[in-house]
Amino acid sequence: MTTNQNDSDEKSSDSNGNVTSERLSENLAKVEALSARLVAALSKKRKIDPNLQGPSSDLFMKAAAAYMAEMVNNPSKMVEHQVAYWGKSLKHYVDAQHTLSEGKIEAPKDSGPTDRRFADPAWDTHPYFNYIKQQYLMGSDAVSQAVADLDGLDPSDKKRVDYFSRQIVDMFSPNNFLGTNPTALAKAAETEGQSLVDGLENLVRDIEANDGELLVTLADKKAFKVGENLGTSKGSVVFRNRMFELVQYAPQTETVYKTPLIIFPPWINKFYILDLKTQNSLINWITEQGFTLFVVSWVNPNASYKDVGLADYVNEGYLEAIATVKKITKEKSVNVVGYCIAGTTLSLTLSKMKKAGDKSIKSATFFTTLTDFSDQGEVGVFLDEGFVGGIEREVAETGVLDSLFMSKTFSYLRSNDLIYAPAIRNYMMGEAPPAFDLLYWNGDGTNLPGQMTVEYLRNLCQENHFARGIYEMEGEVLSIKDVDVPVCAIACETDHIAAWTSSYRGVSQFQSKSKTFILSESGHIAGIVNPPSKKKYGHYTNEDMTLTADAWKEGAEFHEGSWWERWGKWLSEHSGGQVPARISGDSGYPELCPAPGTYVLAPISD
Repeated sequence: MTTNQNDSDEKSSDSNGNVTSERLSENLAKVEALSARLVAALSKKRKIDPNLQGPSSDLFMKAAAAYMAEMVNNPSKMVEHQVAYWGKSLKHYVDAQHTLSEGKIEAPKDSGPTDRRFADPAWDTHPYFNYIKQQYLMGSDAVSQAVADLDGLDPSDKKRVDYFSRQIVDMFSPNNFLGTNPTALAKAAETEGQSLVDGLENLVRDIEANDGELLVTLADKKAFKVGENLGTSKGSVVFRNRMFELVQYAPQTETVYKTPLIIFPPWINKFYILDLKTQNSLINWITEQGFTLFVVSWVNPNASYKDVGLADYVNEGYLEAIATVKKITKEKSVNVVGYCIAGTTLSLTLSKMKKAGDKSIKSATFFTTLTDFSDQGEVGVFLDEGFVGGIEREVAETGVLDSLFMSKTFSYLRSNDLIYAPAIRNYMMGEAPPAFDLLYWNGDGTNLPGQMTVEYLRNLCQENHFARGIYEMEGEVLSIKDVDVPVCAIACETDHIAAWTSSYRGVSQFQSKSKTFILSESGHIAGIVNPPSKKKYGHYTNEDMTLTADAWKEGAEFHEGSWWERWGKWLSEHSGGQVPARISGDSGYPELCPAPGTYVLAPISD
């Protein structure tokens, strides 16, 4: 009797007579209160150009128009694809009905491909969820095949159609909606709605933190602190100007190679991606190999940097860093590394130095770098006039391109991993973001100076001036063919940002007598941060760079494991003999502060 009495105390009825628990009723009330907070948070969103909310509507309309034109000109293909899809869909429905008619409350046989979005066993065993999943995958495959078979479109139009069709298909995946997500529904029932309350609180908190913008928190921000458990390699800041801090890392060997190495990381993100933790730190590995290493830590600009352009990065960044390292080490030449946009700007710097007769560079390494933008890869879908024009208007008003915009843009390239999966976890499941160092770094973005942003998008990405040999900088005309120092380039096979074929095309135009190209497995980050100890991703090599990219890959030799050791051997061959290890602060450039410095810690410059 006591148990029954307690049960009745914990139950109540809604207006329709449905029995609910008191806890569920309380949680539903909390949802109403949180909804009011959500509306208030969204109202704080600043009005910005619609083209910067994601892929522009103009782009979408161009893609749709191109697809419809192809369908009008070749209707037989549309009919063929539709009939095939209808056949599969109908057969699946009949199979499901037949199974149920036999009294079996189970899903029909599912031989579909493995998809990590549908990892919950209910997607395979529950007749309702399995039916939804299989119908979705059939539809997804039908759309993908229809787009792949379009052969009358301009290549740029076909890329748009492919991109937008994938975005739409991914968005409508059944796991993205509560009513068709078995994992989220089960958790909501088990927790009597608490998971939904927690999820809504996470959603409101994210929108409030970003002034009305929805930017999903990818990692637990309290789990990491740069300089304490990220970016911990020992070193010192030995130089600082308004553009960068120069970090000299402590040697780990008694002797080092004579020629020092400078890494120029991208200023779209922070440099500690190369020093997340000791086990996968490229910075730590380089010093272990006996190289004197300097790393540039770029400033995170505010509106006062509005008029800073690529020439300022070259003069006050690259050339200043190179000159400073030469003075510190008392060497006549240095080796350099440029990563992503920093590699693109390094190529401009090498061209400018060639014009000036400056032979300070002994060799150059490029990580995931584009220098020829004739094929912009997946990023190219954003580079229409609507999107770039929207950015130009934004930076004219604010002085900088806020890190929010770049973060959202790159997230769209991997929407399942960087938008939908974390949104499901945070908002639908009510879970806290994970303590994941790579995702923490991914969310620790930087602003971009207004002038530099427009110059990069207009002159390099859209107009491809450097590869065409007409890039103008301070009265000089710079060309990709001016790059003639020994070069090693590393590209990544599944890179969404800098397609490896485009990277290869640019490097093949360098006039260097010595060129090495390495293709790593994986993507823009994982393919680079790939320590030998993990034995995770392999790489391809082929000495013949006269071939097209596809022919190069076809004839390439595959090697198990990381490319780091291969590059280390190449670098050592361009680094001279051994000299006593160099200690920071003993060269007339005193230690200003410990690594990783102050610029990397500041959300914006002071």
